[in-house]
Amino acid sequence: MRGTALAAALGVVTVLGIQGVASGTDASDGGEVSPYSTRAREKGPVEGELHRLALKPKGRGEAVLSQQGTEPFGLLGVSWSDPKAEVKGKIEARTRDADTGKWSKWVELEQAESGLDGKRPGLRGATEPVWVGPSDGAEVRVAGGGELPAGMELNLVDPGAGGAKAKKKGNLGLGPAAFALPAEDPIPQTPPTTPGPESTAPRPDVVSRVQWGADESLNNEGPIYLPGAKIKAVFVHHTAATAPYECSESAAIVRSIHKYHVEIEKWRDLGYNFLVDKCGTVFEGRQGGVDQPVQGAHTYGWNSESTSVSILGDYTNAGASPAALEAVSKVAAYKLGQYDGDMKGTSTLTAGATQTNFFGKSYTAGQQYEFKSLSGHRDGFNTQCPGNSLYPQLEALRQTGPAAQLKIASVNGAPAVPGATYPGGAALTVDWTTSTASAALNKFELLVDGEATAVTDGTARKATAVVTHGKHEVRVRATAANGKVSTSLAVTVEADVKGAKFVPLAPKRLMDTRTGLGVRSGPVGTAGVVTLPVAAATGGTPTAVVLNVTATNPTQPSFVSVYPSGTTRSSASNLNFTPGQTIPNLVVVPVVNGSVSFYNNQGNVDLIADITGYFTSEGEGATQTNFGPKRLMDTRTGLGVPAGPVGTAGVVTLPVAGVDGIPATGVKAVVLNVTATNPTQPSFVSVYPSGTTRSSASNLNFTPGQTIPNLVVVPVVDGKVSFYNNQGNVDLIADITGYFSDSAEGAVHANFGPKRLMDTRTGLGVRQGRVTGGSVVTLPVAGVGGIPATGIKAVVLNVTATNPTEASYVSVFPSGTTRSSASNLNFTAGLTIPNLVVVPVVDGKVSFYNNTGSVDLIADITGYFS
Repeated sequence: MRGTALAAALGVVTVLGIQGVASGTDASDGGEVSPYSTRAREKGPVEGELHRLALKPKGRGEAVLSQQGTEPFGLLGVSWSDPKAEVKGKIEARTRDADTGKWSKWVELEQAESGLDGKRPGLRGATEPVWVGPSDGAEVRVAGGGELPAGMELNLVDPGAGGAKAKKKGNLGLGPAAFALPAEDPIPQTPPTTPGPESTAPRPDVVSRVQWGADESLNNEGPIYLPGAKIKAVFVHHTAATAPYECSESAAIVRSIHKYHVEIEKWRDLGYNFLVDKCGTVFEGRQGGVDQPVQGAHTYGWNSESTSVSILGDYTNAGASPAALEAVSKVAAYKLGQYDGDMKGTSTLTAGATQTNFFGKSYTAGQQYEFKSLSGHRDGFNTQCPGNSLYPQLEALRQTGPAAQLKIASVNGAPAVPGATYPGGAALTVDWTTSTASAALNKFELLVDGEATAVTDGTARKATAVVTHGKHEVRVRATAANGKVSTSLAVTVEADVKGAKFVPLAPKRLMDTRTGLGVRSGPVGTAGVVTLPVAAATGGTPTAVVLNVTATNPTQPSFVSVYPSGTTRSSASNLNFTPGQTIPNLVVVPVVNGSVSFYNNQGNVDLIADITGYFTSEGEGATQTNFGPKRLMDTRTGLGVPAGPVGTAGVVTLPVAGVDGIPATGVKAVVLNVTATNPTQPSFVSVYPSGTTRSSASNLNFTPGQTIPNLVVVPVVDGKVSFYNNQGNVDLIADITGYFSDSAEGAVHANFGPKRLMDTRTGLGVRQGRVTGGSVVTLPVAGVGGIPATGIKAVVLNVTATNPTEASYVSVFPSGTTRSSASNLNFTAGLTIPNLVVVPVVDGKVSFYNNTGSVDLIADITGYFS
């Protein structure tokens, strides 16, 4: 800070800071280590030294300290006995570089107003301190007029480094101090034992006082906290260090400022709340807690409602470095975010003193004035600080923060307050607000228990997700266009979600875009969505529906995602296909508002959906029991049915009730992984309850030579299940993975997701890299990403195999068990194939085995049984 006299009033204080750097040390981090480098000292508190050398009066308003060698030091200033006295002339000093022995140019020292930290015992008049770097000689001259005050002396601060080149001769000690005047400061307070307010912005990395070696023996009074316990503004300063410094010396500079403020200027502690060097390192300033509203001594008249950041250096003629500005941005966003502030906004402050600022604006003590939430020192006081080049940088700096004032506005329509608890059901709808414009935002994420359950673009202010039973912490996370992230304070939602039982339905076609059944007629285009009402078709109150979805006539490689209407689509996909391919997949999709949505990524595609059942938490239904995986049918070998392919319009019927351990009675539906192989013609297969009339619904669609699997949940009416082939010949295989029955011991269903748990391409959930032939990857599921840690009987996963190098198959099985011969996905080289899997959970994990070649695997969860 330069160029103005300061005054202290009403116990409100201002810090002037370091005026200049007199040495000519370069900024390189190479070469010989500075004795004040962090690399040159031991870790822990560093007790610096203060040396006092008396100036010799010469009369006529002149005084000198002749050129002489000194004890090692890094910072200097001149002080005198009477704090009210003013030196009329010019005070100049120069130093000898401890490395080169060269003398610096003369540097003018500016006077600092005494008593800037309140009325204190032992006050002296003083200049602003000057960081000169490692030095071992000094010379001072005072000239220019008027009677000089008594007791003028040069004060040399050695911040301590443990590696200084000259041997220290011990602490010179302090002269007698006048302690007759009582301190009239605010009463020191005991540091809080609880953390400060949570911030919406991340807490930056801060070098603590312990880490920069603060000598806490200098501080015996304790911190002071803002009277209103709320930070409304951040004032930016510079320390006016004109010459380059090494960033490794920054801690020593901070220690020097600390010692000078306390021992020479008699402040209670270092004045700034935070200090930042040109490399972007943030240092904790005044003690009391980085997360607390500590009252500093930095901006006269405004300290009681603000905090401060000072950049080491002089920014009169050149702006601050990008690294330093970024560090200031992080500190400001964090501190303002603790108190619902906005770096781009304004705040109303009450003046603590009557004064005029740098621009001539007058303030009257006790009156309120509007400030920018991120202001320069000169906005509140008549000073050039933070420098003519740094001050214009503040406007751009205000735009660099994350989304500000981000808060949850309502939960399921009820106005929300941070920390409060709200009742809810399976569907969670959250509204939020932010003071940051949509154009400056990239995306929002709805976080449930720390996991993103919905993602929206920057224009959205609402999202809906599906939650499980119990208490959940809910937040909203925003990512700004500049990449900065902020997170709202949390609310708690206590969701009352009953376990759902399965109600099987005779397969029925609900949607066909080729004919306009259920939705408008016509293929679904790029990024297109069609929404299908499903609740009425169930005849009940569904929490989820089981659909066999088929994609046909695609014009481009693409994927389809099926998700609850009224919620935000996740990255999970259900079907993946290439042009001309017809691909089916079973989908278990939650129902939030009675409808289900289908999204196509690119190109055009026709979609077909056949319902086979639904889950409900109301009324009667069947519970789930794991069984297998176990092969029940193979027409190639005659397992379960006669040997031989199924011909045109042929039907084979497989007994299931009472077979191989399946209960003989009470079974309502079976879960089968059905695979078609060796087809001779394009065809489809329908799986339906034996003893009923087959509908138009299909479960597998294929072309000659293709091997295609699909999961089927098929009702059981007379204890058997039938398989119909439309044309040509085809072999069929069926592996059972579970069944639904009227047993009271079975598991109930809970919606979860859809959410991606595993992707070997990116290393999500498992190690990154393709699964090679004969190898296994194991995915933790229990207790992961919001899935309960205990009580999970099975998970419902949509598994996709992509980028296979050879024809192969993948088996998904419970970790901790022996893999059976059953397979879940069959594919050829280059094919991307999905399939739904209901896999038991034994030890909290699920394993994936690839037979030959190598393949990438993706797994998206859509629910679980417990």
